[in-house]
Amino acid sequence: MAKTLLKQVKVQAIAGKATPAPPLGPVLGQAGINIGEFVNQFNEQTRENMGDLVPVIISVYDDRSFDFIVKVSPMSRLILKKIGLQKGSGKNLVSKAGKITKAQVKEVAEQKMPDLNAASIEAAMKIVEGSCFSMGIEVVD
Repeated sequence: MAKTLLKQVKVQAIAGKATPAPPLGPVLGQAGINIGEFVNQFNEQTRENMGDLVPVIISVYDDRSFDFIVKVSPMSRLILKKIGLQKGSGKNLVSKAGKITKAQVKEVAEQKMPDLNAASIEAAMKIVEGSCFSMGIEVVD
């Protein structure tokens, strides 16, 4: 007999460091998920990305079982991590927060490619460059 999907929950958690404490615990509790079991499985699966914020889609079934898919970190986080900044510019047209090279843009695009709606790496690079522009980060050769 097939399991029936009751709901899907989307959360963002720090890879390898999830705890049952808020904000994750209450969301999982309301969905009817065994919080301790989820935290252990999540931390084990995301150990190699320790400290990164990662989106997670959790599917909850009628027998209170669950499975989850871990996505790649948000693009803005990948870009900031790549160039070593804490945040982008609040006024992207007036002041620039930093610079990123085309090679770094390609690395970010390759890393984010599974989550992007792009047919080629060049199209993914254009998406990354657009995010850089909105964050006030200048793309240089």
